Amino acid sequence: MNSPVSAQTLQEMKMYYQERAHEYDEWFYRQGHYSQGAEMDARWFVEADEVFTAFDTLHLTGDVLELAPGTGIWTERLVRTATTITAVDASAEMIEINRAKVGSDRISYLQADLFTWRPERTYDGVLFAFWISHVPLERLDDFLRSVASMLRSGSKVFFVDGQRTPGGSFAHNQPPAQDSQLTKRTLNDGRTFEIVKNYYDLVDLAARCTQAGFDITLRETATYFLYGYGTRTRD
Repeated sequence: MNSPVSAQTLQEMKMYYQERAHEYDEWFYRQGHYSQGAEMDARWFVEADEVFTAFDTLHLTGDVLELAPGTGIWTERLVRTATTITAVDASAEMIEINRAKVGSDRISYLQADLFTWRPERTYDGVLFAFWISHVPLERLDDFLRSVASMLRSGSKVFFVDGQRTPGGSFAHNQPPAQDSQLTKRTLNDGRTFEIVKNYYDLVDLAARCTQAGFDITLRETATYFLYGYGTRTRD
């Protein structure tokens, strides 16, 4: 049975991503100690391209909301099709990197806590990459319902996250135990933080998405990624 996540842990997770901002891309692009060798790194990039292709095919247009945009890996692709982007992240450091990397005046950046922030308008689409796994299980249904409330009926949604893999997604960070939502993460300088990290059963996650008001198709790549795409189905 998973215990509820404390406010202290959520604050520690926020601090971790603030401090990790300048090394985040090293993880995604398998640089330095994040490399797992030529074969595993090549597999990662092949599967990442599979997800990028699915995202590009969805073709998010209009006024799009991006939650936890981080360093802009996905914002760079989203800005190709969206008219405007509202990018909401808890980390000022992530926002600074994203803004410098993407460099578009069609993006409005907001620093806010995603567990409490609510927009004053609705959007034509939403994207969140590597965020849903950091939502505590006891908050997941509320989070999905809140995202649905931010969208117009028929709006598109895309999200991507990681699968549970043996040894974790990189060598020095292990996945949490099967009965825990929490795991330890270590920065390049050796500091360690406790964060939320959940891995989902596709059937359960699909049911939760449907209950929240989405028509979602869920997919897994061979090893590393879980992604979902679809639409908001009702008001």
